[in-house]
Amino acid sequence: MSVEIRVPSLGESIVDAVIATWLKHEGDAVSVGDALVELETDKVNVEVSAEQSGVLQKIVKKEGDEVAVGDVIGMIGEGAQQAQSQPATTAQVSATVAQPAAGVAEASAGSDGQHLASPVARRIAAENNVDLAQIKGNSPHGRVTREDVMNYIEQSSQTSTPAPGAAASVAQVNNAAPVTPASAPVPAPSPKPLAQPEPGEREERVRLSRRRQTIAQRLVEAQHNAAMLTTFNEIDMSAVMEVRSRRKDAFKERHNVSLGFMSFFTKAVVGALKAFPRLNAEIQGNDMILKHYYDIGIAVGAEEGLVVPVLRDADRKSFAEIEREIAALAKKARENSLKLEELQGGTFTITNGGVFGSLMSTPILNAPQVGILGMHKIEQRPVVVDGQIGIRPMMYVAVSYDHRIVDGREAVQFLVRVKELVEDPESLLLEG
Repeated sequence: MSVEIRVPSLGESIVDAVIATWLKHEGDAVSVGDALVELETDKVNVEVSAEQSGVLQKIVKKEGDEVAVGDVIGMIGEGAQQAQSQPATTAQVSATVAQPAAGVAEASAGSDGQHLASPVARRIAAENNVDLAQIKGNSPHGRVTREDVMNYIEQSSQTSTPAPGAAASVAQVNNAAPVTPASAPVPAPSPKPLAQPEPGEREERVRLSRRRQTIAQRLVEAQHNAAMLTTFNEIDMSAVMEVRSRRKDAFKERHNVSLGFMSFFTKAVVGALKAFPRLNAEIQGNDMILKHYYDIGIAVGAEEGLVVPVLRDADRKSFAEIEREIAALAKKARENSLKLEELQGGTFTITNGGVFGSLMSTPILNAPQVGILGMHKIEQRPVVVDGQIGIRPMMYVAVSYDHRIVDGREAVQFLVRVKELVEDPESLLLEG
């Protein structure tokens, strides 16, 4: 008898999804725990795995179809051995959710012999004419991930001699967590040119991903529902850069992680939030919820869109713990393996457009939060210090805030406090 594959509960506030990729084909044998299909939600992608062995008898919902929790998306029939050893019964199984981290799905070959890979890995491979069968997945179960494909392309480009004028490597797919200029910058390789359109085709229609649709909706809602204003300032980064230069080697040797700028800014934000608690609050109806904990969201540019994983209890963490956790969250964001709980419940957000070269921008609130700090590119500029003109490494910073509960005076003083703490790094040990 056949059993139904249903969309399981996807987590808090998520009621629907889109079929991203079927990882098995009709007629494929499946075992308990095999990943069957990847669903795309507005926050993370999740895999649905089988709770019963058999054969994938029918795919009810195709790739690109929208589905809701509880919908039937496929049918599993009994295999030949099961039919002989088990009585025929009618059953209904709910598939279980597994995060799409590298190593979660079991690697296997479908009926067409195609190696199991994540949707992102398949797309990158197709764009670069890479045969997935030549790539070995480094996850515990052998599934090919985005990182595997990118490493394969990079290694291939290093072992081959590029033609004159040709790019020697493939462009990185996305920038991740804020990085620092502690090491020499790696030049961005040229991306593969897009295919030329057919004669007469001057436009291309591309369906927005579920995450991109949600990002668009929430950013518009944030501007419609909040009285959002932005104030700007600039920070002399000389002191922080001097500390990093003097301490970076010993710091990395001791903690096995690089000392970046994000730990300084995270500590400074926590210190400023303690002084101006309304920027760490939330509006619920006619009430203001003041939060006496500091869960700082760190915006990361992932391939499918911006995500904001949360650094919990940032006020209780050391510089090394902050740097280590931010690096781990950024890696998960790149691999599309963040868990729902890692994206929920932040109290304030930091975003760093400087890693992309932004000199100044206006960050948009990450609702329901009422404050967000924008960092930008560090540039050598002439400034007046003690009556003398000197060249200093300067960074413009911005804080956007909800004017419904945060006054302009508070926002300006908050940003001034961040400036003071960053320009005097030793004070972060006391107040951050």
